[in-house]
Amino acid sequence: MASEQNVFAIPNIPTPSMPVIFDPKVCKGCNNCVEVCPIDVFIPNPRKGAPPIILHAEECWYCGCCVDDCPSPGAVQFNWPLPLKPRWKNKESGEVRQLR
Repeated sequence: MASEQNVFAIPNIPTPSMPVIFDPKVCKGCNNCVEVCPIDVFIPNPRKGAPPIILHAEECWYCGCCVDDCPSPGAVQFNWPLPLKPRWKNKESGEVRQLR
């Protein structure tokens, strides 16, 4: 007879920047991002259909595979850390632009 066992997952202390931002209105909880992440940053949410839980945000490599493999466009938004946010300068106007 198998007994039911409770498992608890406690996230690390959150950092100021999260690697991805889930839109719970669009995310279907398919857990593709959980499966594809090479670092195991996420764990499946125990609530069916809810976005995964970001367990180890500070360990993210910012590879973007979670966003690239998401079948629901807009469900996961990649959130670059401030020092790594891509910037470019318009040669004609000199305006510096940054990815948001």
